[in-house]
Amino acid sequence: MSDFQKSFSESTSSIKFDEKYIDNSVQPNDIGVAEQWAVKTVADPCVGNLATPVNSGYFTKAFINNLPFYREGISPNFRGLETGAAFGYLLYGPFTMTGPLRNSEFALTAGLLAAIGAVHILTALLVLYNAPGKAPNVQPPDATVNNPPKDLFTRAGWADFTSGFWLGGCGGSVFAWLLVGTLHLDTIMPIIKNIWTAG
Repeated sequence: MSDFQKSFSESTSSIKFDEKYIDNSVQPNDIGVAEQWAVKTVADPCVGNLATPVNSGYFTKAFINNLPFYREGISPNFRGLETGAAFGYLLYGPFTMTGPLRNSEFALTAGLLAAIGAVHILTALLVLYNAPGKAPNVQPPDATVNNPPKDLFTRAGWADFTSGFWLGGCGGSVFAWLLVGTLHLDTIMPIIKNIWTAG
């Protein structure tokens, strides 16, 4: 330690700052905006579910809580219908455009049948989740979903969700098939089909 440092360490007088440079509005426990971004435990720290800016932010909570699975005020059957319609509608395109019959005149119908088959497989998985011997797991409230639907996590509620999912999935696939079949896509379809066959 140098002599200069020793003189400061051995001095007993505290360092005085000019009063005009001291901000008295800031307290030692005041962390300001950082408190909004702090990572906190939701309930039990042993669970491992932390409230972060990502999973407890306004946009994330609004988006997740507006999905049909968590939206308040709708029945389990309608939850399944809406979820299944989205799945069926979105499954139709990949099966039609990348399926083995994509270059034939039966591509649209083959895509429809494949999408309905996939919806049947997903419905079978939902039925197995509600298999005898165990009840569906009830989701506890967490940082993202404050009020999970209680009526969905019963045997009857899950069965209603599953039947709605099947009907919505088949209906969504048929709706996509009708849209593609009735729109004038004769000029666009060959271009899209050649993207996957080139090479």
